[in-house]
Amino acid sequence: MKWLVSQSEESDGGSPDGKTLTRPKPTIKRPSLYKVLLLNDDFTPMDFVVLILRRFFHKSEPDANQIMLDVHNNGSGLAGIYTFEQAETKVYQVNEFARTHRHPLKCVMERES
Repeated sequence: MKWLVSQSEESDGGSPDGKTLTRPKPTIKRPSLYKVLLLNDDFTPMDFVVLILRRFFHKSEPDANQIMLDVHNNGSGLAGIYTFEQAETKVYQVNEFARTHRHPLKCVMERES
């Protein structure tokens, strides 16, 4: 970290030459965001997809049904947008839950552009 030296008009007693050291304001970068998508298959029941959306993504019944229809009609549906760690956790939880219940439903994440 670089320190900035500024000349003060009045000596504040902190430095004999009247100069004070100030820290620069740190720049904060927003984290990258990732889309969490559910992918369509021919075997996972629609009500199971709705259950996933309600349980892991806290969607309302109407929102979960709309996303499920997007998955069914368009091949994929957006479940949510999260930071990398959150998205990675959601993908893992959904894929494990689907596998445990013997459904081929797949959940993936992709970087938001």
